Amino acid sequence: MHALPLAIMAFILYIAAASWQGLSLARRVPPRAMLVRSFGALGLLFHLPLAFGLLEQGQSLLPGLSTSAVLVSALAVLVLLVVSLFKPVLNVAAGLFPLAALTLLLATELPSPERATGMTPGIALHALSSALAFALLAIAAVQAILLGVQNQALRHHHIRGVVQSLPPLTTMERILFELIWAGMVLLTLSIASGFVFVDSMFAQHLVHKTVLALIAWVLFATLLAGHHWLGWRGMRAVRWTLGGYLALLLAYFGTKFVLEILLSRG
Repeated sequence: MHALPLAIMAFILYIAAASWQGLSLARRVPPRAMLVRSFGALGLLFHLPLAFGLLEQGQSLLPGLSTSAVLVSALAVLVLLVVSLFKPVLNVAAGLFPLAALTLLLATELPSPERATGMTPGIALHALSSALAFALLAIAAVQAILLGVQNQALRHHHIRGVVQSLPPLTTMERILFELIWAGMVLLTLSIASGFVFVDSMFAQHLVHKTVLALIAWVLFATLLAGHHWLGWRGMRAVRWTLGGYLALLLAYFGTKFVLEILLSRG
């Protein structure tokens, strides 16, 4: 499998889609949702063979850094394209697509160590729910950044440019919490299935991932509780969302990077 040409094609298509959506946000070009979705979907068509190819090579209990990065970024793009058909979240593509593009290019040069362990249905449930949770919460993180930009602009009475292109503030907040709720359901399923189906979740190199995932769960749960009972919103919601996602990012990729890149080189 020639990974680099596929990654380059996906990179070009993702950047093209993100550029149009970004220019649309800046009111430099007219909105073209179908164009952005089409370029994003074409990028995904070049992206998916890389993900499937890496999965077939590894057949591992815990996919390596490159496999995880390629798979999760593909899922994030796919989820965004599907959700954008029902919710006004396509603006997230301006931030998410470039991240997926860069991740794809970088991941083709990273090692993907193989392990002999097979994947049982329980492990598959854990892996899939983990990847979907990360993908949904990645979209929520970009949505939170847009919400933060919008909130600050309105607070300083800057109502031109990007702010004019975004949905109303209440709609942006509602979508953010809907994304977090969906992500939390999947994250809860991921953690629970991990304790049930993965041997010794706190043993070997899983302890850091497990603790960080639990910290992320607590942060997101606190945010949802604060929103429901205390009316948390605005910049507080943005900060808690980004804090929870940072913990999740470290859980998924921080420990993998240290173990597979830094320690292997050392």
